[in-house]
Amino acid sequence: MAVRTSLRGNRRLRGKTGRCGYADAVNLPRKRAASAAAPATVRGAGVAVGAQGAAALVVAAVLVVRGIAGADQRVVNGLGTAVWFVLVGGVVLAAGRALVVGKRWGRGLAVVTQLLLLPVAWYLAVGSHQPAFGIPVGILALTVLILLFSPAAVRWAAGGDQGGPANSASRGPDSR
Repeated sequence: MAVRTSLRGNRRLRGKTGRCGYADAVNLPRKRAASAAAPATVRGAGVAVGAQGAAALVVAAVLVVRGIAGADQRVVNGLGTAVWFVLVGGVVLAAGRALVVGKRWGRGLAVVTQLLLLPVAWYLAVGSHQPAFGIPVGILALTVLILLFSPAAVRWAAGGDQGGPANSASRGPDSR
């Protein structure tokens, strides 16, 4: 009842009937958050993450073609690996698209993907003695992490409504 009386005067929260409902009060912050455009750093990281997801899907297609063409499947099952690449590539591609269109949920998936790619890049460059593959993968992963942890990206991920520095004089949890 306290929520209804405090929201009664807010015209934006009123529905067609002129009354404010619980769904209107709960969905308003979500609508505002979705309308906030992502900064250029986040969109750029989204493009890079989307390209990584697309590359994984291309690898999956190559593995399927090789498996159907009769490549040796005794050591590594190419079709099973292709299924794995389709799953991971689809999720990473979705995370990249989410970042490009400004959805905050894609940031966590993108960060985890880049953190998993860093040891892969190290192994490619050092363990496999293939620095031509490992160094670009490592540079791309670090670049995406830098973009996703830039001040503008962190502010956007936090909700974008935190204007200034924290103020210790305020007692509330959101003291910015």
